[in-house]
Amino acid sequence: MIRAAIVGATGIVGQQFIVALKDHPWIEVKALAASERSAGRSYKDAITAPGTGALRWFCSEPPVEPVMDMPVVNAADLKTGEVDLVFSAIESDAAKALEPHFAADVPVISTASAFRYEEDVPILIPGVNSDHARLLDVQRKKRNWKGFVTPIPNCTTCGLAITLKPLYETFGLSSVLMTSLQAMSGAGRSPGVIGLDILDNVIPFIPGEEEKVQRETQKLLGRMEGDSIQGASFGVSCTCTRVEVLEGHTETVFASTERPADAEAAIAAMTDYTGGQDVSGLPSAPARMIVVNRDPFRPQPRLDRDNDGGMATAVGRVRSDSVLENGLKYVLVSHNTKMGAAKGAVLVAEMLMRDGYIG
Repeated sequence: MIRAAIVGATGIVGQQFIVALKDHPWIEVKALAASERSAGRSYKDAITAPGTGALRWFCSEPPVEPVMDMPVVNAADLKTGEVDLVFSAIESDAAKALEPHFAADVPVISTASAFRYEEDVPILIPGVNSDHARLLDVQRKKRNWKGFVTPIPNCTTCGLAITLKPLYETFGLSSVLMTSLQAMSGAGRSPGVIGLDILDNVIPFIPGEEEKVQRETQKLLGRMEGDSIQGASFGVSCTCTRVEVLEGHTETVFASTERPADAEAAIAAMTDYTGGQDVSGLPSAPARMIVVNRDPFRPQPRLDRDNDGGMATAVGRVRSDSVLENGLKYVLVSHNTKMGAAKGAVLVAEMLMRDGYIG
């Protein structure tokens, strides 16, 4: 069994890691780390509100009882010699300082954006760009680390990149336009989205989100050339909004392909796309990366976000578009706190374990 630490364990993403790793056949949680104010207490005490006694457990799944009595250590004091892998669920500013400290000794798989845009750091989605993992050898050598840092993409990027992959491979892409309707859980709990702002409303701007999606999509779908990634050449433009939905990001996508593709051909390409050997046999992998629904009223976040344990991206309303050259348009729903967060990071760990980068 691989011994894992969860850093940022008391936050919402840290709790998602605890759920994703419950009874995992390959990985065992051996250490929990958080901020100094949580250190020195049991995990249950650390997530219990002082005064009221409210248990601040934010996942829909019940608390994982074996973890409740585990001690929480200060993240800065985590002993990397006692673990084989670190899952990082901390904010970007803290990640910039702590993740290299951990990576000097052990692999770090992160949900933070701190290192996503570094030239020697791959952003990985198994089945989409698994071959980018060989950049980790370059990173280790360049930085003189025993471990490495590899982040997962922004949760909004995740579903978009997964659905574009088979279209890009089959027809080529010239340009992509996307508008997101993002769930409130993507903003976290603190500071999160103020209830009176989102109630009966749509927030038309998420700071930094659009730039992340545009840069990450091109990096994810780029190709390895020597020891670096050559970003995909097609343009990406998006508008990211926040809506009154708990979980599941909905995105409307318009794509201009290099070669003509009608709706049926696009549906066939997405349906046939499984991730192949890149995800075969991985415990957290979905049976299909994309589930295409022909009901014109689907996908919907409430009905489709939990496909295959929240790991499959739901697609519907695939149509030709008459405005864009070789235009296609569709709607997707991706589970932002499953595939787009902790469970997606666990899937990355599984792939890297299988391929010899961890363990």
